[in-house]
Amino acid sequence: MRTLLITGPGGSGRTTVAAATAFAAAREGTRTLLLGAGPGDALGPVLGDADLPGLTVRRVDADAGFRADLAALQERAGGALDLLGASRLVPEETGPLPGAEELAVLRALRDAAASEDAYDLLVVDLPAAPRALALLALPEELRRVLRRLLPPERQAARALRPVLGRLAGVPMPAEWIYETAARLDLQLAAVQALLADRGTAVRLVAEPGPAGADALRTAALGVALRGLRLDAVVANRVLPESEAAGWLAGPVAQQRKTLDEWREEHTVHPVAHLGRDPRGADDLAALAAPVAPAVTGPVRWPVTDRIAEDGVLVWHLPLPGARRDSLDLVRRGDELTVTAGPFRRVVPLPSALRRCTVDGAALREGELRIRFRPDPELWPRTR
Repeated sequence: MRTLLITGPGGSGRTTVAAATAFAAAREGTRTLLLGAGPGDALGPVLGDADLPGLTVRRVDADAGFRADLAALQERAGGALDLLGASRLVPEETGPLPGAEELAVLRALRDAAASEDAYDLLVVDLPAAPRALALLALPEELRRVLRRLLPPERQAARALRPVLGRLAGVPMPAEWIYETAARLDLQLAAVQALLADRGTAVRLVAEPGPAGADALRTAALGVALRGLRLDAVVANRVLPESEAAGWLAGPVAQQRKTLDEWREEHTVHPVAHLGRDPRGADDLAALAAPVAPAVTGPVRWPVTDRIAEDGVLVWHLPLPGARRDSLDLVRRGDELTVTAGPFRRVVPLPSALRRCTVDGAALREGELRIRFRPDPELWPRTR
């Protein structure tokens, strides 16, 4: 299945582009699922009376998901709640807590990937870029936290847990906690597998101009740091060249300049400005951007061997748009924390680099190159 994750700056028209992309694909015979993960029912007004046999539209319902999770949690922890004298919450009388919507989106992605319905294309209308990138980072971050708090190897010693609890003088984590963590880890792993799949890519929507260019540069940096593929840039609301001599000459020239700059780095799909809010099948057909073939091969952060020449190994991290003054690297054990602009990611070191010390780093042509020098105490000696 091909998956397109569509996001962009707020107000860039990403929902319209997502709907148009899904509509055009379905009209060409592609079995398409359009998943609305943005706030509210934004897809409804855009789709209007558009209806195709090959197009299925679903909206993430964070309220229903939160209520189901709350009921399940109280059911599993019922004994502990009764022991504490705690009153049960009525799911129908509660609203979703912060973070519930993000978890609902992740669950919807997992369900779409595991669905028995045969879809050829999944188009996801994500929230605005900063929030969308934070959402896409959740599976990796949550799995990392779970492994730290509840390492799987500790569960293997569950037979000793009562003894350890008496020795430590504190209660040990209950079995249901480990079971819940294991179940959540599997669910997060499924979403991670979807994001890493060769058929998954991010498509950024932005309006060409100074503000759109800045927002696009930042979003593309976040996509690269997460190790996601950038499929294309949709330049939305492009003014017609026929207006170049009129009172819109200034904006048209600015858009043309921005488009030329974007084409130097990305595949760009210009989408014309309709002069009105798009509604229904005819407008969607006019705004559709093509769906490219699936990307082959994973996103790679390769390690090159420069030991013979310079005595180092070099780790290459593609970070287009990164600036030296907004980069930071911190190594802790076998992990490296990379900060690029407003984004941060903790990544495990490749096995060869774990036996090395950081020797320096340089940013060249949109690529961060980190040098590692083998630790003589850990590196195998050659004769």
